[in-house]
Amino acid sequence: MSDLTATTDIDSRLEGHRVELTGYCYRMLGSAFEAEDAVQDTLVRAWRNFEKFEGRSSLRSWLYRIATNVCLDMLKAGSKRARPVDLTGPTPLARAALNPLPENTWLEPMPDGRILPTVADPAEAAVARESVRLAFVAALQHLPPKQRAVLILREVLAWKASEVAELLDTSVASVNSALQRARATLTEQEGKTADTANPLDEEQRKLLERYVAAFEGYDMAALTALLHEDAVMTMPPFDLWLQGHDDITGFMLSIGAGCAGSRLVPTSANGTPAFAHYKPNPEGPGFVPWAVQVIDISEGAITGMHCFLDTPRWFPLFGLPDHLDGDAAV
Repeated sequence: MSDLTATTDIDSRLEGHRVELTGYCYRMLGSAFEAEDAVQDTLVRAWRNFEKFEGRSSLRSWLYRIATNVCLDMLKAGSKRARPVDLTGPTPLARAALNPLPENTWLEPMPDGRILPTVADPAEAAVARESVRLAFVAALQHLPPKQRAVLILREVLAWKASEVAELLDTSVASVNSALQRARATLTEQEGKTADTANPLDEEQRKLLERYVAAFEGYDMAALTALLHEDAVMTMPPFDLWLQGHDDITGFMLSIGAGCAGSRLVPTSANGTPAFAHYKPNPEGPGFVPWAVQVIDISEGAITGMHCFLDTPRWFPLFGLPDHLDGDAAV
């Protein structure tokens, strides 16, 4: 085999693991861009050291070992990402103010296609989607880094305790103890479980269709009928979050009134339904990016509207156009 062919073969074998490694690093780090950086670092290290890979473990296990070490190094700074609901209580509409916090404060959204590999087993696919929900990834951030790795490898990726122990250079007893502590912490942190995006049933699809119609029509009565009474609305990078349909719709009619006449384009993020939100272009025709909305649905109602506003970062990541043509009038 020629050197060029061998190099191409190695590249192809490594690249075949990119999506699942990105999903792993995203769960570990809570950041879309840090996860992609970690995977790139992992693949570069693997490529440079491929001659030292002696096949004592599978290529996949070796890559996960490298990725885990990269993530643990990145987490040594001690920072953890969060949602607005993790930092403060809800803000009453009367005191609503838009105070931005630094980008590295926030848990970030991630397109499904970058973190969910195609799998044939529906049960395995469901676990994968469940494990990238915003609430689940936020809960993971409360775990010490090694506990985080143990829980993801054991519970999400279904590794054996002995395999995790080998990867982390520790004992099976230590792995089992870390998993028990991690489960206890996660039970305390996780809230209501949202429905995942694929496949949505007919009732959920109709709920989303009604949501789009209500939002694009800026029909607050129709929107109120779709929102759970304890629904939340978040808007990173602002620390403000609202709870309850009265405060959410009140905000949309006051501080957020500029969103009237918007358009929503379906996408998916974090295993749940999502929309690219375009506002009417204030400087001309058509619509311009405003947010990526990640939607939580539970028990037939919308329980969360998570609006990520840093569109120069999010729209390219999601492969979304930077302009929509059309009349801004509803």
